[in-house]
Amino acid sequence: MTDATNAPQLERFLTRDQIQQRVEELGAEISREFSGRTVVLVAVLKGATIFLADLARAISLDCAFDFINVASYGSNQKSSGAVRLVRNLEQKIEGKNVLLVEDILDTGVTLGYLKNLLLTQQPAILKTVTLLDKPSRRLQNFEADYVGFTIPDRFVVGYGMDANERYRNLPDIYFVPSDIQEK
Repeated sequence: MTDATNAPQLERFLTRDQIQQRVEELGAEISREFSGRTVVLVAVLKGATIFLADLARAISLDCAFDFINVASYGSNQKSSGAVRLVRNLEQKIEGKNVLLVEDILDTGVTLGYLKNLLLTQQPAILKTVTLLDKPSRRLQNFEADYVGFTIPDRFVVGYGMDANERYRNLPDIYFVPSDIQEK
């Protein structure tokens, strides 16, 4: 198992046990709300894939998966503010119960864009879940329906989230100190 020993500059924020406990709670809440219905879980690539896998196992309903990919960060730690669709859904979601799964809600621009895009496909229900919420960075008024943790305005990696494609496989979530530049 990978750890952060090769990246000593990282500061642990959430342990895998804390994350797993909260994901289980979110799964139970979602299962209650969507009781008896099939749900299409739409993960935002790439960061939300690990969260999607754990969340899907915590939901006690019939679930289908799909993936969508947008670009707004590039190799930067801050969003460019412009969202570009890279990969759209493969399945039709018209009339279906959809849960948009994101790793982190930051400025609100990406999730706002995705929600509007998915609403044009006329799902029966469209809800959003984010593992991490950073409300201090909001540029667009957006609130997720389900939130794992509210975090301060610091850059994070691990549990699917990256810094220039590094650290996604760390099982815990870490703060990246502001004085560290991606290599």
